[in-house]
Amino acid sequence: MILVINSGSSSIKFELFESETLDVIAAGVVERIGEGQARLHYRHRAGDGFDEQSDDDMDIPDHDAGLREIVRRLSTYTGASGEKLRGIGHRVVHGGERYKAAVLIDDEVIETIRALIPLAPLHNPANLRGMEVARQCFGHVPQAALFDTSFHHTLPEHAYRYALPAQCYEQHQVRRYGFHGISHHYVAKQAAALLDMPLQRLNLITLHLGNGASAAAIKQGRCIDTSMGMTPLEGLMMGSRCGDLDPAVPLYLAKAMNKSDDEIDQLLNEQSGLLGVCGVNDMREVQRRIGKGDADAQRALEMYCYRIRKYIGAYYAVLGRLDALVFTAGIGEHDAEVRWRSCAGLEALGIAVDPRRNDAGSGALTEIQRADAAVKVLVVPTDEEREIARQTLTLINESA
Repeated sequence: MILVINSGSSSIKFELFESETLDVIAAGVVERIGEGQARLHYRHRAGDGFDEQSDDDMDIPDHDAGLREIVRRLSTYTGASGEKLRGIGHRVVHGGERYKAAVLIDDEVIETIRALIPLAPLHNPANLRGMEVARQCFGHVPQAALFDTSFHHTLPEHAYRYALPAQCYEQHQVRRYGFHGISHHYVAKQAAALLDMPLQRLNLITLHLGNGASAAAIKQGRCIDTSMGMTPLEGLMMGSRCGDLDPAVPLYLAKAMNKSDDEIDQLLNEQSGLLGVCGVNDMREVQRRIGKGDADAQRALEMYCYRIRKYIGAYYAVLGRLDALVFTAGIGEHDAEVRWRSCAGLEALGIAVDPRRNDAGSGALTEIQRADAAVKVLVVPTDEEREIARQTLTLINESA
């Protein structure tokens, strides 16, 4: 069995896989950790499907208690004791310039990730806590760290450097790192399989559109540009993040609104994007409000899709040739309207969506381009946990 852990600031997502088939045995999430009343949503496989086993409110004061409760549930319902685990894979948001691939976790890796906390102060501490508690619970089980930034390490210097004095990069590591790399890599490989072509021969633009959103330009299997930057704030408009912004705006708002640095950071990351424009950060609710004539919701949708179109055009120019455009993640997989609007007007680039195939293609691995279109347009469901499990297993086998 392979256990995958994604430890966030107030939640722990987990998924348990069969080692041989990578079929899911159990999955769930602990939410609202340390907020008084946490919730554990848990399910496990029973026969050919899943039985809903629990959706419980409980007191989980910290990540230690959350992970230990997860371990208890897994042991009770699946027999996933330490003796049966082949490995544990952890998602880590930021690997800096150090980690270009998955690594087995040891004390040195733990300390290096700790040193990278200034680059991801909201995420890396929680990722670390998940590792530390898992090592306490399963000390003898090999554990691996997989980094959201690793897939983007192939960016050329002219793509990852900012136009700032050299000391900003050389002394303070200010550069573009990119995120969602596990997802971009996974769906790129899935797209290659669907098209029955080696990934090393394909030029792709992948669009990870969820509450967080990012684009990647992938040339012959290597990422050469991506929309997120030093932090996940840069790039596309998102659920509550502003995306690309004139860098003078935060300075201006700090003075005009008499806000501190932390308050401006919160405004840009937690109060902007769809939420800032129309009051909600869920695209499904945005669509419902549009149906009721809400002008702010309509404006938010137009802004969201306009920025996606701009990145598609920019990355087409960077790649020089495009074989496929890939939509993934919650919005990308399920929102036909967003896919349609994001591709509208791009016929001159060979990108044209078939309305019928687009409407029928939500949530499935499928092609949705028009029959006469030169560029394939794909919907590819992402599965970051399965990719983490696969890479963890590969790393353990290679090390053995």
